[in-house]
Amino acid sequence: MLQRWTTLFAAAGVVAAVGCGQTDAGISTTVKTKMAANDTVKAYQIDVDTQNGVVTLTGDVDTTAAKTQAVRIARETDGVRDVIDQIQVTETAATGGLLEPGDDRAGRDAGDRLEQGARDLGDRAGDSANRAGAALSDAAITSAVKAKLLADSGTRGTSIDVDTRAGVVALNGTVASRAEAERAVTLARNTDGVDHVVNNLKVGR
Repeated sequence: MLQRWTTLFAAAGVVAAVGCGQTDAGISTTVKTKMAANDTVKAYQIDVDTQNGVVTLTGDVDTTAAKTQAVRIARETDGVRDVIDQIQVTETAATGGLLEPGDDRAGRDAGDRLEQGARDLGDRAGDSANRAGAALSDAAITSAVKAKLLADSGTRGTSIDVDTRAGVVALNGTVASRAEAERAVTLARNTDGVDHVVNNLKVGR
């Protein structure tokens, strides 16, 4: 198992080394991978879309710090010309109402609200941890598939966009032949962690 993950993240390093970040597909992959590796940014909450070097970030994050760090990561990625920040901050704090002197009922109500708020925050934290684990796996799968496509002589990896959600890999882009499309699907399907491959590749020049 350790060897499998070592190979997976080594493959992710190949992506960075090859420099696929200069294409829109490569830029999106690189930004997602960098966010997944960052302790402040919860990558599963942010969608990354790149058009002509312009990166659009959408989604909800828990803190302003996460939003700021996500934008910084995108701006500092090679090939990015501009960043459109559409991230929403949903930061909330559990607060009670104002207490009037001698009003015991108001105090109890405020305490109940604080306790409920603490439980809600704990539940959200647990859900976030579970989603984060899945997102990290998806980011690693995307990097591994991209690395395979770039390293394989039968495919033009820079022309193929790879996106992974819950273990389902979608391949988008234009390839030179049906054989190249089939080869890309085979490489993706044989990558650790991939449950299914959606082939959206088009054959053209």
